[in-house]
Order: sequence, then C-alpha cells, then structure tokens
Amino acid sequence: MATASSKPISDQSDLSSLKGQLPLIGLTGGIGSGKTAVSDQLAKLGAGIVDTDLIAHLITASKGIAIPLIEKQFGAEFIDPDGALNRSKMRSLVFENPEARKALEAITHPLIREETNKQAMRLAKEGVPYLVFVVPLLIESGAWLGLIDCLVVVDCPEETQIKRVMHRSNLTRNEVERILTAQASRQERLSHADMVIENQGSLVDLETGVQSLHQKILQIQKEKTSSS
Repeated sequence: MATASSKPISDQSDLSSLKGQLPLIGLTGGIGSGKTAVSDQLAKLGAGIVDTDLIAHLITASKGIAIPLIEKQFGAEFIDPDGALNRSKMRSLVFENPEARKALEAITHPLIREETNKQAMRLAKEGVPYLVFVVPLLIESGAWLGLIDCLVVVDCPEETQIKRVMHRSNLTRNEVERILTAQASRQERLSHADMVIENQGSLVDLETGVQSLHQKILQIQKEKTSSS
C-alpha cells in the first residue's frame, strides 16, 4: 500500500495525483455479492466512498447529464416518460449488440470518470483516512488495477447472487445468469484480490468482516507511514 504524504491535496481532477496521499482501495464483486452493504458499513467507519454504480445511475436518471446524449444516439424510445433511461430496454439492446454497448460506454464512461474524480478530490480534501472506489466491473475495465493500492473483493456463491438479484430486481433467472456471464468470473476476481470479504452469512458476520478490513487498512497505512 502506498505511503501517506504530507503534501497538500491538489485541485487536479486526476486520481493519480492522490497516489501516496492516502490509501486508494478498490471494492468490487459480482452482481448481488453485497458491495453496497460493505461500502455502507465502511462509510460509517469513516472511509470516503465513491460508488461508480451510483454515479452511473445519477447521470442516467431524469435530467441526468447523459440523457440528451443517449437520446441523440439511440432514440427517444430508450428514454422513459419521466426522462430517465429505460434500463430494461437498454440492457436488452447492449446484450445483443456489442456495438451498441460500445456506443453507450463512449457516452457514460467519460461522465462517470469525471464525477468519480470530483468526488474523490472532495473527500480527500475533507481528510478521510482512505478512499474506497466501488466499481462493479473493476477487473473487467483493466484501468483500475494500476491505480488502486489494494483490491477488496466481496464474495459469495453464484447461486446466492442469483437469488438476491432475482428478489430485489424482479429479473428472471435467465436474465441474471446473462449478467453474470458478462462479468468476470468468481475465480478471476478472487485471483486479483488482496483481501476478501465473505458475504454469505448473517449481517453480524458481515459487520465483523468489514470491521476487520477497516482495521487492516488503517494498520497497513500506519506501518507504511512509520517506515517512510
């Protein structure tokens, strides 16, 4: 993990400028693994949380900054009456059409990156002990592994993921399985992990695991700082 520095946080909207300033933690996991539950608990412990999935929803909500660009690219039929992205319709399109997926990502990814940078800089200036970037497709993107200091994977059996997503999102089993197929495999995520949070037990079990993770991050940073 990177060594903390006394150098002031720059206004530069580039996450690489935060390297060495404070620990940069990547948090990922497959759909339904419980990333949000883990990040919510870390936030209560004082971590700065930047959730790229929430940002993606923000920019594609009603009056979101991505909506005019999406409507221009794909047509008004992909926009709900309330002005938000029709997620179900878009999901069906991008699963069947790789070029459509690329076109959507060309719109959303730069906007997500810009907002991610803004939130990270603001939290760093507020003095959080470390930053957690919640990125569902962290492994798949390739870009994050060279930026973060530590990768935390939230893990549970695939069958548990399927049941959770079906329950919360009213998706069919086939739809959830298609999403899982499009993501990195469980084994691939675990092969990249520096730390793993198991999330197949009770909420108390998860809280214990998150508290342990929090202490490990603080301790590693403390050791790096004292040895610099």
